[in-house]
Amino acid sequence: MEKYIDIIKTAYSDYWNYIKQSVLMELNWENYFYGLIAISLIVWALEAIFPWRKNQSLFRKDFWLDTFYMFFNFFLLNLIVLIALSNTAAALFNDILGLINLSVSNFQLIDINTLPFGLRILIFFIVVDFVQWWTHRLLHKSEFLWNFHKVHHSVKEMGFAAHLRYHWMEPVVYNSLKYIPLAIIGGFSAQDVALVHFFNITIGHLNHANISWDYGWLKYILNNPKMHIWHHSKALPEERKYGVNFGITLSLWDYIFKTNYIPYDGRDIELGFEGDETFPEDFISQELYPLKK
Repeated sequence: MEKYIDIIKTAYSDYWNYIKQSVLMELNWENYFYGLIAISLIVWALEAIFPWRKNQSLFRKDFWLDTFYMFFNFFLLNLIVLIALSNTAAALFNDILGLINLSVSNFQLIDINTLPFGLRILIFFIVVDFVQWWTHRLLHKSEFLWNFHKVHHSVKEMGFAAHLRYHWMEPVVYNSLKYIPLAIIGGFSAQDVALVHFFNITIGHLNHANISWDYGWLKYILNNPKMHIWHHSKALPEERKYGVNFGITLSLWDYIFKTNYIPYDGRDIELGFEGDETFPEDFISQELYPLKK
């Protein structure tokens, strides 16, 4: 038990120091704090220049709530629980494997460090996105997990910051399901993770932005605003009641597994979910909603 307490203490200390270094600009390419701000300002400027819903204000409904969610989920949530939980879970998993004379390395199928940089990044990106796509489907299919995911779908006007409006339980589920496949192809550097993460954040911001882009033929590969808005549609056909367009960064999986759905231009469709009229509108109540359920 003392070992796990030390892991938690170290996780808190290390991440707090990382946050301080980020804010004080003591980091370079791995500075997520200013990276997130830069990406957000660029996409927000694109919303101002190329608005899809021209009557929608730049300070749309829940703009400040979503901005708070963005910084809370991206930084404070890691400080409060995720880093400590992730490190502790990894140590516990390794200890359990040790009881049967195994380790994570026994499951590693390839030595990723022997591959060229570009191929290593591509493999990491595709594996992470595929796992997240299936996890996203699970959030819609499971009634228990759907109650947590409702926080994200409570958005009524789409904008870049809506990307990071989600309940703290979601990254717990995502990270748990990513652990094994990433362990199997382990060996990624912090720079690998940062590059993929920044790219995913950029695409995620654009997916939720008030921008009329579909990227031309790339729409069959990359998720985009005209596709993702249908994921947030309040009204879907009965045969699609568990959701559509589950792509996180890649739309490719939706086309492969036939969950793609863009019946017409969805610029002005109503967003939300059935019964969202009674869904709480403030941060604390939204965080408590699924726990009460």
